[in-house]
Amino acid sequence: MKNRKIRVGITHGDINGVGYEVILKTFSDPTMLELCTPVVYGSPKVAAYHRKAMEIQTSFSIVNSAEEVQDGRVNVVNCIEEELKVELTKPTPEAGKAALAALERALADYREGLFDVLVTAPINKHTIQSDAFHFPGHTEYIEERVGGGQKALMILLKGDFRVALVTGHVPVRDIAGELTKELIMEKMEIFHRSLKKDFGIDNPRIAVFSLNPHAGDNGLLGTEEQEVIIPAMKEMIARGVQCFGPYPADGFMGSGNYTHFDGILAMYHDQGLAPFKALAMDEGVNFTAGLPIVRTSPAHGTAYDIAGKGIASEDSFRQAVYVAMDVFRNRAWEREISARPLRKQYYEKRDDSDKLKLDSIEEE
Repeated sequence: MKNRKIRVGITHGDINGVGYEVILKTFSDPTMLELCTPVVYGSPKVAAYHRKAMEIQTSFSIVNSAEEVQDGRVNVVNCIEEELKVELTKPTPEAGKAALAALERALADYREGLFDVLVTAPINKHTIQSDAFHFPGHTEYIEERVGGGQKALMILLKGDFRVALVTGHVPVRDIAGELTKELIMEKMEIFHRSLKKDFGIDNPRIAVFSLNPHAGDNGLLGTEEQEVIIPAMKEMIARGVQCFGPYPADGFMGSGNYTHFDGILAMYHDQGLAPFKALAMDEGVNFTAGLPIVRTSPAHGTAYDIAGKGIASEDSFRQAVYVAMDVFRNRAWEREISARPLRKQYYEKRDDSDKLKLDSIEEE
């Protein structure tokens, strides 16, 4: 691992959206190939179609397996044998099938250790549904396939601005019923651990959002804060987690208080993502925390409305690659220092003088 570049597995997502456009634009910059080795799971023919349609000057090599990948070039693993019809701007079952084929192949190769981190281009959550894929999105599917029984947490981030969600792809009418003290504690624990291990923050400060307007106004506008959220926070504080709130989301974001915390724990999808995307849409990144695999994605979707026009910005996708590599390095560093901890130190008092002692390992 130390003798080669980080290998970034990339799934092509929906072939009728902007996935290939942002992938090819990202690696049109030669310096990206100095930082990592991209392994794109998809279709070389579809990649060539997008490259020609939008006149993107990015060359790539076709490989049959990730075992054939070479540094210094964009490698495309052919995951689809049959011919694919590209219908830009349109959601089609064929595109959903191709997206799933690339994702399945990538996760199979990850289990074999053929790449280090995964960056997923956007999918259409409807067209990808099948007997093999019956999940609300990437996060839940990856959790089941390579999570090893661990629970995932969605974190949206740009620089030091990080937002995590207690509930993810849940209908609004079901949110209050989904929220439990145990779920909030579980997600906060994953968030806290990720901030330490994945982002290198020794003692992270987490702001917690309320569920109801004005944090429930002492029960006038709802009781979830008093009955669920605050008890969960008190227990986590007792465990040594620095969490504060619950804060009403509107005033908290409007006043800029988010700049004083290492992370924000929102209760539901749009509560966290709406303000995040308003402030960080162009370079925002979606990171799946809590799992053995390092997986990121751009903060935008398939963007059918601009697909094929050549105007999609690759900034978010490029940042997703950067974040994946940073987290990979942080985890490697954390494993290294945990494997070789400093010896304990203590003082032993002798004859009115303090003498520093080091615990030593007895030689056998």
